[in-house]
Amino acid sequence: MVETGEASKAFMYHPDLIRHPDGCPALVLNADYTPLSYYPLSVWPWQTAIKAVFLDRVDVVDEYRREVRSPTARMRLPSVIALKQYVRPSEHPAFTRFNLFLRDRFQCQYCGTGKDLTFDHVIPRAQGGRTTWENVATACAPCNLKKGGRTPREAKMALHIAPIRPTSWHLQEHGRAFPPNYLHDSWRDWLYWDIELLA
Repeated sequence: MVETGEASKAFMYHPDLIRHPDGCPALVLNADYTPLSYYPLSVWPWQTAIKAVFLDRVDVVDEYRREVRSPTARMRLPSVIALKQYVRPSEHPAFTRFNLFLRDRFQCQYCGTGKDLTFDHVIPRAQGGRTTWENVATACAPCNLKKGGRTPREAKMALHIAPIRPTSWHLQEHGRAFPPNYLHDSWRDWLYWDIELLA
């Protein structure tokens, strides 16, 4: 059993207590207690989280041990907050390079590598191909160069998966396969990452 003095000493040196407030972001959950976004993970800086608490826009679900103080008050920094009003996600995400890579799981759709990624027009623009979800695929630079201004059939390069216009849910599901480097312990109950569980 840990003696009281030792317990106090352990609490005194808890990592949260010496963490700079800028290193204490708050995980933001929707009103249904699911993350607003998995990738990028929905987090707010501590100042935004505290402002939302005082404006009564969120409920505090969990806290860091780190406190901030004013001349008249002290408050633990929130580590997990939940919106009081549900935010309905848009059905379709913006067509960006990042979202394209996320749709394709950060893999070249010709050879499967995750290195030196760019994007390829499946039907080349020179042949009337448009820059749309359905005609653009993630490709590594070597495959893109090899394919050149040809269609996959002409280049004899098969796509792993035909490009589609994803839904926001589709991208969020893919995002769960790529957990961020930093996860505070208090966040883990609210995040479900697609990684193998060890027995």
